Amino acid sequence: MPARAVTLYRQEQTQHQSSKHVVHHSRKSSSQVVKKKQVQATEAMAEPAYTVPAFRERAPEGMQEYQRVAAHFGRDLVQLQQELHRMKVATQEQVKNIEITREVKGMMPLRKDIPAEVPKAPDFLVSLRSHTVWEKTPVKLFCTVSGQPNPIVKWYRNNVAIEPLSAPGKYKIENKYGVHGLIISRCAVTDSGVYSVVATNPHGKATSKATVCVRRPQGGGELSHLPGLVPLLSGIRPSKLEVTLLDSFGVTFGTEGEFVSLVANMVVVPDLPNLPPEAMWYRDDTLLMPSRWAEMSIGGGVAKLTLPHLNKDDEGLYTFRVWTKDGTTEHSAYLFVKDATPTVAGAPGAPMDVTASDVNADYVLVSWKPPNTTHEAPITGYFVDRRKSGSKDWVQCNDSPVKVCKLPVHGLTEGASYHFRVRAVNKDGISLPSRMSSGVTAAEVESDVEGVPSAPGQVIASRNTKTSAFVQWDAPKHANNLMGYYVDASVIGSKTWFPCNHRPYKHTRFVVHGLVPGDTYVFRVQAVNAYGLSEESQESAPLFIDAALLGAVEYATPSAPYGISLLNCNGSSMTLAWKRPKHTGGSKIKSYYLDKREAESVEWKEVNPSPVVHRIFTVENLTGGVFYEFKVQAVNLAGVGLPSEPSKAFACEAWTMAEPGPAYDISFWEVRDSSILVQWRAPVYTGEGPITGYFVDMAKKGSSDFVTVNAEPVGHCYLRVTGLETGASYVFRVRAVNAKGVGKASDVSDPICAKALPGTKEIVCGVDQETGDIFLNFEACEASETSKFNWSKSYKEITESSRVSITSSGRHSKLTFVNPEKEDLGIYSVAVTDTDGVSSSYSVNEEELKKMLDLSYNIKHPIIPLKTELNYEILEKGHVRFWVQALKLSSSVNYRFVVNDKAITSAEGCKISHDVSTGIIQMTVEHFTKASEGTYTIQIHDGKAKSQSSLVLVGDAFKVALKEAEFQRKEHIRKQGPHFSEYLSFHVTDDCTVMLVCKLANVKKETTFTWFKEDEEITVDVPPNPMSGSCSLPIPMFSRKDQGIYKAVLGDDRGKDTSVYDISGKVFEDIINAIASIAGSSASELVLQCTPEGIRLQCYMTYYTEEMKTSWFHKESKISSSEKMRIGGTSEMAWMQICEPTDKEKGHYTIEIHDGTKSHSRTFDLSGQAYTDAYAEFQRLKAAAFAEKNRGRVLGGLPDVVTIMEKKSLSLTCTVWGDPSPEVTWFKNEQEIVSDDRYKITFEGGKFSSLTIKSVYVEDSGKYSINVRNKYGGEFVEITVSVYKQGEEIPEPKLGQMSKPVATPKPATPAPQPVKTPTPPTPTPSIKSPTPTPPPSVKSPTPTPAPKSPTPPRSMRSPTPPRSMRSPTPTKK
Repeated sequence: MPARAVTLYRQEQTQHQSSKHVVHHSRKSSSQVVKKKQVQATEAMAEPAYTVPAFRERAPEGMQEYQRVAAHFGRDLVQLQQELHRMKVATQEQVKNIEITREVKGMMPLRKDIPAEVPKAPDFLVSLRSHTVWEKTPVKLFCTVSGQPNPIVKWYRNNVAIEPLSAPGKYKIENKYGVHGLIISRCAVTDSGVYSVVATNPHGKATSKATVCVRRPQGGGELSHLPGLVPLLSGIRPSKLEVTLLDSFGVTFGTEGEFVSLVANMVVVPDLPNLPPEAMWYRDDTLLMPSRWAEMSIGGGVAKLTLPHLNKDDEGLYTFRVWTKDGTTEHSAYLFVKDATPTVAGAPGAPMDVTASDVNADYVLVSWKPPNTTHEAPITGYFVDRRKSGSKDWVQCNDSPVKVCKLPVHGLTEGASYHFRVRAVNKDGISLPSRMSSGVTAAEVESDVEGVPSAPGQVIASRNTKTSAFVQWDAPKHANNLMGYYVDASVIGSKTWFPCNHRPYKHTRFVVHGLVPGDTYVFRVQAVNAYGLSEESQESAPLFIDAALLGAVEYATPSAPYGISLLNCNGSSMTLAWKRPKHTGGSKIKSYYLDKREAESVEWKEVNPSPVVHRIFTVENLTGGVFYEFKVQAVNLAGVGLPSEPSKAFACEAWTMAEPGPAYDISFWEVRDSSILVQWRAPVYTGEGPITGYFVDMAKKGSSDFVTVNAEPVGHCYLRVTGLETGASYVFRVRAVNAKGVGKASDVSDPICAKALPGTKEIVCGVDQETGDIFLNFEACEASETSKFNWSKSYKEITESSRVSITSSGRHSKLTFVNPEKEDLGIYSVAVTDTDGVSSSYSVNEEELKKMLDLSYNIKHPIIPLKTELNYEILEKGHVRFWVQALKLSSSVNYRFVVNDKAITSAEGCKISHDVSTGIIQMTVEHFTKASEGTYTIQIHDGKAKSQSSLVLVGDAFKVALKEAEFQRKEHIRKQGPHFSEYLSFHVTDDCTVMLVCKLANVKKETTFTWFKEDEEITVDVPPNPMSGSCSLPIPMFSRKDQGIYKAVLGDDRGKDTSVYDISGKVFEDIINAIASIAGSSASELVLQCTPEGIRLQCYMTYYTEEMKTSWFHKESKISSSEKMRIGGTSEMAWMQICEPTDKEKGHYTIEIHDGTKSHSRTFDLSGQAYTDAYAEFQRLKAAAFAEKNRGRVLGGLPDVVTIMEKKSLSLTCTVWGDPSPEVTWFKNEQEIVSDDRYKITFEGGKFSSLTIKSVYVEDSGKYSINVRNKYGGEFVEITVSVYKQGEEIPEPKLGQMSKPVATPKPATPAPQPVKTPTPPTPTPSIKSPTPTPPPSVKSPTPTPAPKSPTPPRSMRSPTPPRSMRSPTPTKK
């Protein structure tokens, strides 16, 4: 029960929140909802409280634990009941608040709000700012907007609203104190785009935009986006799985009815059973969803798509895409599905893509795609089946096959859901059914009562008589004050519709007269009301009209002419024109008959007893001021056809207007997908001046909005109209122009569809390969037995002409120019009679005529076409080959070479040959000398054709050829012995060692190889081995000193070859650039190193030399070496030192190493804490250096070892220095020596100190030392003294050890007691530098602490022990 109460409470909260976005239409409905919710809440609160069930009795030993658990559970239960009570009370209050809020909202429209503040449209005080960020970093967009009332703010990306819940964790939208923000976490490259924020309130809207560019660091992964593949999704979804595709499905073939599985294997890290990767399957860019036709599974490293029942709808490109850590990875392959074996041999395959559209209450339009037919018989129609959802019974919708790929299905039950399928039919049988369509529910569709009516329903046509048909149809669903119908008909294959009635017909059946026997027709119907014409209905099934027999030949009379127009009237006569019948009846129309009547009369009178041949006629003897009507009949071999509809009533009044009359007989030719050629005849009435041009107006069929095609009037009676919409129907009219203005427009033409006839071909211009005649050839896509080809120039028919000849046969016609000249230039056109407008044109311009004349001349005067003119090439041994190549040669070809007007024949030293297969004729001169200078010509004869080509080799051209021939001759001789196949060159290794390399050929064991520089032999560590085929000379640590001329000499008993390489100038610069490229790529980041002189920036690299183009910059200003800024380097690094730095030297420092093509740069920011720490270290080192310089020290004079005989005097004297003057202390065996009668210590002038021992004894042997120090420090110097007795061998001194004590008489003067000197303190370690520690090879100026030893170290020489060390600075007292 508590769970139910909590659920109800949450529902109330959710409904309350959503109610803010719901518009209620009445207070009554909202009150009913609230009352219903109150009842639900009351029932929930009336539920009894939860009671603790009785427990079974427990054993005494478990009673204590039971009581503890029961007490704890009781406390939890009390808390749960209290929380439940609180939630019930809150729910009841929430329900009351909802009711009050809705009542207030209902009362709001009844009173007028008085604004507390002045209304204001939204305005951005602070607009968005564009950002460029790295991938996987956040970006924040902020703006400040004002307005009254407070605007509602919405965020967009590329004009698509941003929904934070669609990508949890991706977007965060904030609004604090009027500042609106959008935070994008972990940006991906696909997050780049234009972000906009739109603020809206009742007084307006404002927008602010900014661009966010997300860049990927160099080397980062990129997502492929290849054209034609499945498009990438708009955003990167978060994924913590690393997915790698392994073996995946390939191109697959299947058959309808079978099943296919597409499998993709992958490695998922980590592989969590309950968290498989997010994957998607696509077919031809369409996302697939699990259904009965597609089963999907993923897990265990395998993704599978199973198509349990293949259909041709399943064919396409399948793509498997899976989300991974860095974006997506995908794989694609094609699935081919072929037709299943039909139930009847020869039956077609099943149709595809069955869809239902135009859904109404009892009407659905079903469409589909036809199957592909190769060896099957043509499809004759289709059957459509339907079934209700939940039923298994299919019902056929059409009794006879429908030939088009769509069918309106009637008789559906409103509210029921239907499925459809289609079967194809041919002469052999019926195909298997297609895959059924998705469910469609028939439902009434609301429509505006105003507007054009809907299209009529199904049209059915049946034969009535030999020349008529009975057509009936269903009324439209929405009549909208229907006025009637128009019925149109079309002959199959003509693609031209003609009206059957000229006034709206009010009934749903109509008899169409005037049909031509032998033709097959289809019909359609349009409904008409005050708003216009409806959409056309579906076409009827084709209807064949039986042909009549006349004289045992199947002919029919022509249909009626139409379009009678008035061209002129002088008050007693009228000039009329009309349009030819649309159907000739199978024979040519021979003439016409006209009838007339006064408009108020019903009696027709014959106008012309004799037939009229042309479609224009002047009716004489008319009464002025009377209105007349006319009709026309056409005549062919079958007889007189039906009369036309009566014309308009024309008034017999003389035309006196100044403008010209209407043009007439508008016809269309050269109909293409986007252009039409419009032709017309000039007006009969010209007005008060000659006609100067014409305007052509155009409108789409059914529209009265005409547009003038040409801005300026055209001076001829034709115009090509371009830029038309393919498949659209247009109507035209023409207006003539004279000096007085624009005349009356012609009658509107018949509609013409901008669609080329199937198989349309154009006129081809060519040259007869046999005779050389220039011709225009045309092949008609269709023609009848009575068709004729009418050729025209500038659209004026060519009847008889001495300039051209015309021949026609079948569908082909050729116009041949007799003697083409400039007067033959122009537009040539051809039209084929008794066809559906088959025609074409060709423009012969001056440039093309010239090209055709050249080609004609070549045919009449044939020449051998040459692929290449006479040319030469230098061969091995210095031979010269002269050659020419013809496009084609016969085996009977004759030719000869002529040099300086002298024919050359094949002989010793000159070889001539040819190759018929390649068309090459050549002459090889073995001895090419100075005497070979001159003109070379080849003359070729092959049947009737001739050709000639010449080559002039004199002057500089000959010198170049001779030089090359001599070089090749010498090269041939050189290569007979050991020689260089590749001369000396260089390359630089990864460690910046320059290698001079060469390749050798034709060597043997006895061959020697020697290196030279400046003609001095170079001795190399490893002798060169010519047998290896190559030799190299390494030049390490390359610098300017390595410039010079290097030479490699190769030789044996067969000869010698030399290769010289001058390393200077450009070569030296190229080597330095190559070194700079490798060194620059290996350069480390700048390292800061402090010295006593200043702050040093160091860049370590593989190799550095001062010849490299290295530049230092400070704040983009180039640094030159000076006392302040010193620039230098070693073989391992380049450095720049700032001497005595100040705050001016703060900032960015950059080193650029140029290698000739690009530069390698490294940057260091010497500012902030880095500069502070470096400056402090510099000051410390500077002070330490000053102390080192001025500390006390021994300059010289003391030996390392002293060997002296007993009872002699020993004097140890040295020079000391220090500023200020140092203190000097002498020690023996680490005990200070005090001056007395035996030990005398002197210190003269602050420079010279001595220790004198009178009459030494063996006991005086030992280690003596002097300590020189001042306030900056000092040092110890040690001397080993060895005393031996007279007569003994001079002992071998042992440095660093004390002599053994020997008992000797105590001297008269007691020796002073030695005072133990405390061990010098270890120097305090220096402050750590803020820059990385320099490499071990760089000496640090900070003194190294002394090693632990009972005696201070004396020196750094080996193997002698250390002799001296720096003394610590005395402690200040």
